[in-house]
Amino acid sequence: MSGVDWAMDGLLACVLPFLSWRALATDDPPKAVVLFLSFGLLSAVAWARLGAPDVALVEAAVGTGFTGALLMSALGWIGPAKQAPQPSSRYGRALLSLPLVGLVLLLGAVVFSLPDPSRGLSDEVLGHIEPAGVPYPVTAVLLNFRGYDTLLEIAVLLLAALGVQAQLRPAMEPDDAAPAGPMLAALVRQLVPGMILVAGYLLWRGSRAPGGAFQAGSILGGGAILLLLARTVPPPSMSSIVVRAALFVGPACFLAVAVAPLVVGRHVLEYPPAWAGTLILCVESALTISIGMILAMFFPSTRHLDNAGERAHPEERT
Repeated sequence: MSGVDWAMDGLLACVLPFLSWRALATDDPPKAVVLFLSFGLLSAVAWARLGAPDVALVEAAVGTGFTGALLMSALGWIGPAKQAPQPSSRYGRALLSLPLVGLVLLLGAVVFSLPDPSRGLSDEVLGHIEPAGVPYPVTAVLLNFRGYDTLLEIAVLLLAALGVQAQLRPAMEPDDAAPAGPMLAALVRQLVPGMILVAGYLLWRGSRAPGGAFQAGSILGGGAILLLLARTVPPPSMSSIVVRAALFVGPACFLAVAVAPLVVGRHVLEYPPAWAGTLILCVESALTISIGMILAMFFPSTRHLDNAGERAHPEERT
């Protein structure tokens, strides 16, 4: 590596632990959110430097973008702190830091003890990439070789979205919502079509390059959040047949493709080699829609402004 590469990697190695420590140690919620967002952006850069563009895309879209929107919305719910935080003992912090330092040293010793070069299972994956249906190893692992894990991940996301909706009151009527400013509405009108195109591109490229359903769904979810913030569309509700169809089309399609081979005497998730690529593309297309809707369902859209202009919790509404 060149001197610039060494300098950049060294800077990331120093700044990331510092940002994580400050985000955890600060008593100011807005400052903690800003530090967390900064940590997420630099983490995406670090994953890209490590040669993991798929993880970098997810970190930038979900770990920073979507999670950042949730945290900023949570700040709007809680408002300014009502009680001054109690200072913690320096000796207590030092005592708690000792096992963390020991864990870091242990993990470092394990990493440096790995054989060099350590290829892991890459040779096995590349040796079976042709019958997998897609030439990109990451997509082949997620949708074919390790399809069980991905199917369960989608099920967990769906259950989490349903649990969030069960805890929220019905969304306020459009007349009660504060209208969005003209600048935000115009910006959303310009951004959302481009985000849909980017999501489609990432979905299509996922079989041959970094991308796929999770990255494309994250972009769609971000576009949906912008539409909610601009009051362009009503908050998603489980009473809508369109919302229900978008939520369940991905898991239903994945489950159908997974169990269909049993009819012809094959195993679960054993794609026919001639149709593997087409089936994986169909599954990823359906998952993109569901992931985008699931992320939109996470965004709290029941925030209410009372007559005094102050934020009120849903329990305070009449």
